Amino acid sequence: MIWIVLGLLVAWVAFGPVVLVAVVAALCVPRLRWWVQDRVWIDRRRGGAAMGVLAVIAGLVVLVPDGWLPIPPSPGLLVMPGYVGRPAADNPVAAGAIAQNPHLAPNGASSSHNDASGSNTYPWAGPVGLEPEVDSTWFGLEKCATLAVDAHDRIVATCQDPTGPSMHVIDPKSMRKLATKDLPEPTEDNPDDGPCESASFYLDAEGRAIVATSDRRILAVRTDDADGAADLTTDEAWDLTGEVPADDCLVAMLPDWTGRIWFTTADGLVGTVAPEDGVVKSLDLGEEVAHPMVTDETGGTYVVTTHALHRLSTGPAGRPVVDWRTEYDRGSEQKSGQPNRGSGTPPTIIDGGIVAITDNAEPRVNVAFYERSSGREICTEPVFESEASATASSLASVGDGVIVQNNHGYGSRVATLLGMGTSPGIARVDVAGGSCELVWTSEEIAPSGGAKVSLVNGLAYAYTKKPTWWGVSTWYLTALDVTTGRTVFSVRTGTGLWVNNDRASLTIAPDGAAWIPTVSGVVRVRDRVRD
Repeated sequence: MIWIVLGLLVAWVAFGPVVLVAVVAALCVPRLRWWVQDRVWIDRRRGGAAMGVLAVIAGLVVLVPDGWLPIPPSPGLLVMPGYVGRPAADNPVAAGAIAQNPHLAPNGASSSHNDASGSNTYPWAGPVGLEPEVDSTWFGLEKCATLAVDAHDRIVATCQDPTGPSMHVIDPKSMRKLATKDLPEPTEDNPDDGPCESASFYLDAEGRAIVATSDRRILAVRTDDADGAADLTTDEAWDLTGEVPADDCLVAMLPDWTGRIWFTTADGLVGTVAPEDGVVKSLDLGEEVAHPMVTDETGGTYVVTTHALHRLSTGPAGRPVVDWRTEYDRGSEQKSGQPNRGSGTPPTIIDGGIVAITDNAEPRVNVAFYERSSGREICTEPVFESEASATASSLASVGDGVIVQNNHGYGSRVATLLGMGTSPGIARVDVAGGSCELVWTSEEIAPSGGAKVSLVNGLAYAYTKKPTWWGVSTWYLTALDVTTGRTVFSVRTGTGLWVNNDRASLTIAPDGAAWIPTVSGVVRVRDRVRD
């Protein structure tokens, strides 16, 4: 009997849930069920010993520190391919230079959207699919959301477990935690869901993590000590409780070109903090905010609400003022895959004095382009299939256009269980001469999170899923050609619930490795290192 159990276990690991279905079907046959019952009675002592061994193993796993074990795979390892495609050749993207905010870490490394423009692009190469290696580190019940890269090429991450959020510095080689800082826990007035779910942060020009906390403060946290070793020590703190109510929360922060820190809250407050004296000024837009903002070299701060896109700047006393407000088509209801009834994306600045967002139009969302100087709508272009079009992902800029990802159908993690997928679609839309053009649409399925672009090798990276009737949830890092939309390669990152990114964005490190935050840790994909 023990050999039969072992055989079934191996089959389950190889082929997944379908094996359990086959076992249940087989036990419906009376003679077979009676035989199994007899064998179980005979082998119950050995079965008890086996269960004891499993309990000991499980106990050891619990005692091992977070980050020392890989993310456990779900069954079905032989059902879906581990690699599809071929290595890519470099095809640089012809794009204008992205302005470097002097108060942010270098472009590409400062935040989950890479820079002050929210471009989601990198001035270095990502994986090209050359014999890629996949590694992961398991943080148990910690869901990681935001990644950045410090001056020592270490990963700075904010994650959240049932007890609250925390910040980590992660070794890029061993993938283990080098330093950890617990952040304030959410309160009943300030829950950890929706736009309040994760601690927003960016790295400033000094390499400090500027992080929003649930107790309505902004902390400046050093990520290393005087010797360069990983360390998380609060350097400064700014209290916003006098401006932000207890039942509201900080959604995003970003400095402008003068160094003033801008912030937004879920209920629609937009404010500024003067770092030198901590003076806080705010303005109530009266409309909910769920997304990050962007800033540009002209002194503009761009915020999208559930109703409109705004350009703000600072008045004489440092208080935010609205330069223009342009409404978009917010639709009649919240779509599956979008965080609210309204735009699903933060603003993205592109060449030519343009800012782009998506709307919530029906039956298809539009990519919309606006003049940054006036807020005038330049053009809109519908994307994806009718009644299956929504996004909650930031756009990625590609010169004269953007890449947009379809998240329709991703209401929660349940949407991707047991081999299920969401509505397909990754598209590129360009703007030129006052009109929009749909350049290409890929049928890849990327349930959540947004695409990232390497300007050096011309690849757009997305975290995708391949649906299957085998009931196995298989996730991939997929690279698409920015020019044609053709899928160049896909490498399997893992199977099951634990490798779901759940709306978090991937990051490309300067060494070319792709890092994907998941609901239980992080995954790293890199090309094989040649000796």
